Amino acid sequence: MRRLFMKKWSVLILLVATLTACSSSITEKKLPIEMIAHNSLSDEEQLLIPTSPKDSLVTKEAVSAKIKAQIHSTYKQQQVYSVVFNGTDTATAGNLIVYVDLDQKTVVGKAFQELD
Repeated sequence: MRRLFMKKWSVLILLVATLTACSSSITEKKLPIEMIAHNSLSDEEQLLIPTSPKDSLVTKEAVSAKIKAQIHSTYKQQQVYSVVFNGTDTATAGNLIVYVDLDQKTVVGKAFQELD
């Protein structure tokens, strides 16, 4: 009888642990790439964005020599997400670009587009 009681408790504890682990992964929402990029900006850079960060352009790009010069030198991936914040251009610089790793969590660089 005691053995059956212990088995039931063990199953109950295992079930609760499993449900707890599942619920925490369900509630963990992944931020959009443009919000990861926006959260990495300084207060001054955030003030440059005239509208919502959702209005930015997100693309996956090959790491060219030009991009390589604008990101961390330790970045070894062949591709990167580029987040261009539209409307952040000025008379002296183009739109602000933030580069995000393929893990969609890590910002690896930022720069302003060159004016043509």
